[in-house]
Amino acid sequence: MIVHTVPNVSEASRAISTRLNRNCFCITLDRIALYAALDQEVGDPGFCEAFMKSRPNLFSNVPVFLAASVLGEMGGIVDAIECATKLPAYRDAVLSWAPAIAQRDFGPAGALMGYDFHLDDDGPKLIEVNTNAGGAFLNAFLAKAQKACCAEVEQGLISAREDKFETGVVAMFRNEWRHQTDTESPRRIAILDDRPEEQYLYPEFVLAKQLLVKHGIDAVIGDASELQYRDGRLRLGGQEIDLVYNRLVDFALDLPEHAALKEAYQDGAVVVTPNPHNHALFASKRNLTLLSDPEVLETFGLSPEMRLRLAGGVPRTTLVTPENADALWQSRKDLFFKPLSGHGGKAVYRGDKVTRGVWAEIARGGYVAQAFAAPGQRMIEIDGSLAPRKMDVRLYVYDGRLLLAAARLYQGQTTNFRTPGGGFAPVLVI
Repeated sequence: MIVHTVPNVSEASRAISTRLNRNCFCITLDRIALYAALDQEVGDPGFCEAFMKSRPNLFSNVPVFLAASVLGEMGGIVDAIECATKLPAYRDAVLSWAPAIAQRDFGPAGALMGYDFHLDDDGPKLIEVNTNAGGAFLNAFLAKAQKACCAEVEQGLISAREDKFETGVVAMFRNEWRHQTDTESPRRIAILDDRPEEQYLYPEFVLAKQLLVKHGIDAVIGDASELQYRDGRLRLGGQEIDLVYNRLVDFALDLPEHAALKEAYQDGAVVVTPNPHNHALFASKRNLTLLSDPEVLETFGLSPEMRLRLAGGVPRTTLVTPENADALWQSRKDLFFKPLSGHGGKAVYRGDKVTRGVWAEIARGGYVAQAFAAPGQRMIEIDGSLAPRKMDVRLYVYDGRLLLAAARLYQGQTTNFRTPGGGFAPVLVI
């Protein structure tokens, strides 16, 4: 996964990518082509009319440029985290604060893990890991709907248009199935969320379903509350489900409406990916307190090379407790506060904007304090004026292997799809 580059080539590509992110304002997204391709893929000429036009800020008009060496650094950080999760001492530590349902490993590695990075002058910084990372299927289409505005963009589009994502995803689901069972392929996959048609990223559920069906795997989209579990089989609308592509943010399956899925999962009657065990190993925000502590990682047995990657790439993260709350308040301007049970940027606070009232809640615990890592910046042109947008980069990874890289442009404290000119953007590697 690591991209190796010659030093002078690396410096040149970084300089080019920085220049393009600051000075390339060309609209490369062909929206007509994108919408036509999406309509054709799902077999519904009204698909984009119904769903995409109500999401005007889902896709940005511009790409993000990334030096190959920077992508290599990001891959190196992912590799180091993957190595850490295989160490018995690390696993014991993170499972010690995980819920009971996460203790058992059924085998799956976790579908479409999302590693989110900010890019500053010191290199990429891992902000968090997500087990239900959204947007991969949409971003795969987005990359194909770009048009070149210059030679450098054309070069970046060559790799962005390579159709490895589709075959990689199908192989991923089949591998997840085989990790837990002894047959070749699942018969039916359920793409599950709460009220899926109300989710902002519902269009990608449809794309995921069509991709699987195209490759001979029956797939359905469903509400997890409508599952039934009886006679050792999980069913949705009377159809037996072999594998669940899990998009729920109830990571421990604690909610009453997820009881059928929870029971089937605990019985090993269905393959769930990503599952509670995957979340406990990779995505619990408390894990960042270990991954950002070289001394602790040394005691766990992580190699010096891997410790060095994490020391430079994971901002120092501390568990907020009543004992250290006063010290953290004093240094809050250099910190970001994130809830242990949060997701999607909810209840996340930048330290210099925290009020006394909010701080009283944070100080009680249940949060981590992460050293602030500035997001990258992409200049865009909107309504005839130049405007900066923050950017982060997400690597979609399966079992340590990169499936896709994509960016998100936004304003505000955290990523969102409300920013004019913002949204998902393809990553073009220089």
